[in-house]
Amino acid sequence: MVYFRALATTARMIRHTSRLAAGLVPDHEVVLDAPDERLSGVLTAAGAGDHRPAAALFAATRDDAEWEYRDRCTDVLARFAQSRPDWFGRWQAEAAPGDPDLALLRAALAVRRARPRADREEWLHAAAPLVRAAAGAAPHDPVPWRIALDRARGLGLPHSEFAGIWSEAVARSPHHSGCHVAALRYLTARCRSSGPEDGGRPHGADGAGRAGAAGAEETEPEEGDVLLGARRHDACFYFAERAAEAALPGSLLQALPARALLGHAGPAAGPPAGGTTRSRLARTEFEDLADIASPGRIDAAVELAIGMSARYAPGDPWPAEVRNVLALLLILRGRWEEALDQFRLIGPHATAFPWTAVSDDPLGQFLEMRDGTRLQVAAGMPLWRRGHRVVPPGQ
Repeated sequence: MVYFRALATTARMIRHTSRLAAGLVPDHEVVLDAPDERLSGVLTAAGAGDHRPAAALFAATRDDAEWEYRDRCTDVLARFAQSRPDWFGRWQAEAAPGDPDLALLRAALAVRRARPRADREEWLHAAAPLVRAAAGAAPHDPVPWRIALDRARGLGLPHSEFAGIWSEAVARSPHHSGCHVAALRYLTARCRSSGPEDGGRPHGADGAGRAGAAGAEETEPEEGDVLLGARRHDACFYFAERAAEAALPGSLLQALPARALLGHAGPAAGPPAGGTTRSRLARTEFEDLADIASPGRIDAAVELAIGMSARYAPGDPWPAEVRNVLALLLILRGRWEEALDQFRLIGPHATAFPWTAVSDDPLGQFLEMRDGTRLQVAAGMPLWRRGHRVVPPGQ
């Protein structure tokens, strides 16, 4: 009997897999962390040694208060400046003293350079004057405070210092996605380094709005003081859920609870041994989500992210990372058809996160997961139909 079931499953995959490729971008067209059109032109010019388009774009984001996009440009250009110091050096040589855009990029680059180093803390301490200079050069800009939050996480600063940085960030932009993601990463690192045996050491932050957690059973914490309860992850989930509830429709913050789930889901010690193809794909190097949050809380986070994704056009690069996160979460939940829908919406825009959590080859992991999801959907479809009646396997 087991043999016939396996044979029927294989037959379904053979019959349906190819047509399920409809709407999926071919493998060779998928690009990792591809820039949008505005940044693409800037990077093309930068590759030729010209920093002026980058300077113009930065100035435009500041003048127009495009704080979310300014944050994204900062990350992309800091990564480029790290690999092309000659390009960045020419920009610094020609810039006016006190240029706020250059000050921001200097701060971002300093924190970025510290990440892979063994003496990271020393480098992060040395970056403090640059971060302060960036914040002082553009008092209304929240992005220097996002960089300060990243630095706080790298140094493992105490919660009291984090709270001060966080209050400065949200005073400038209460719903800034980049600042919220940076704060969530700080809280996740703190939660992972502590446990219930800590006696409920306080973690958390103000300013994200108040939100109830669907399916959550913990007691409502005081505003600004999220206590670690029976589950050490609650501080992060509560923070993310408050932010999502307060966010505007279509805001990337609506996917923050999904990001919080994935932040705690793994990678775990390693892939589970044995099991079906379905269970191995769904649980590779990740903890069981049921051990992290209640089913209601998990599904509420996933549904909120699905609703946010639906507000954007297929192939839009802006929500690409959120859609990649959502696709992986849907896989972990065994919701294969919905995961395949997200892969179609992603289009050519694979992102390094979340796939770097399970592989040193994020693009390869993305393509492998996409193919595996397609196989799972095909395996669950009827082998053939006669009229309107589905014929079960074996008949």
